[in-house]
Amino acid sequence: MKGVILAGGLGTRLHPLTKVTNKHLLPVYDKPMIYYPIQILINAGIDDILIVTGGNNAGDFLRLLGNGKEFGLKHINYTYQQGEGGIAEALGLAEFFASGEGICVVLGDNIIEGNIRRAAEAFQKQKQGAKILLKEVPDPHRFGVAELNGERIVRIEEKPKQPKSKYAVIGIYFYDPTVFDFIKTLKPSDRGELEITDVNNRYIGKGSMTYDILEGWWTDAGTFESLHRANQLVAQTGANKL
Repeated sequence: MKGVILAGGLGTRLHPLTKVTNKHLLPVYDKPMIYYPIQILINAGIDDILIVTGGNNAGDFLRLLGNGKEFGLKHINYTYQQGEGGIAEALGLAEFFASGEGICVVLGDNIIEGNIRRAAEAFQKQKQGAKILLKEVPDPHRFGVAELNGERIVRIEEKPKQPKSKYAVIGIYFYDPTVFDFIKTLKPSDRGELEITDVNNRYIGKGSMTYDILEGWWTDAGTFESLHRANQLVAQTGANKL
C-alpha cells in the first residue's frame, strides 16, 4: 500500500501567516506541520509516499524534505495541484503514483496522538472498497459527519446543521484503485470543488465502505484555533506514538 499526503491549497483561514509560506510548513510545537502526516504513514508501515502540494511555495517542500532520507525513506515523490479544485481533485493527481495499488490518504494538517497501523492492516485484509477513520467530537457540525446504523455507515453529510451523530470523518482515508474512477465522474460542488465526501458516499452506496474509530486525540490545524490546540496537544502529550 502506498501513502498520499494532500498538502495543497492556499490556507486562507491562516492569513497572514500563509501569505509567505504553505500552511503545511507552519510549525506545530517543535516540527513543521508536514512532518506529522509523514510520520503517520511511516508508523503504519507505509514508506512509499507522494506529497501533493500547490500554491506559491511548493518548492519549499523540496528544500525541507529533500528525498526523505531524514525519515528513513529511500525517496519522497511530489506532484503539484494548480488552483484550488478540492481534496478529491488533488487526490486524482495521485493515480499515476498509485499504479493500481491501494492507498492511504492523509490530509496534511491532520495530527493524531496514536497510530493507524491496525486500521491499515484491516484495510489490506479487506481487499477492496474503502475505509475511513472516525472520531467523536463535541462540534460535529464543523466536519463531515457519519450517519451510522450499527456497524454500517449509512451516509456522510458535510457540515450538517443537525448532525446525525457525533462522529466526524477525520482526514485519513483508505481506498482501492476504483477511487480514481469515482473522482473522474464527480461534478464540482457549490464551492466549485470536487468533494471527498462525494467520493466516500459513492463507496457507501456500493456497500464497500468500512470504518474504524480512532484511538487517542486528533486535531486538524487549519484554523488559528485548531493550530493553537495542535501545538498544545503535541507539547503536552506528544503525537504519532509507535
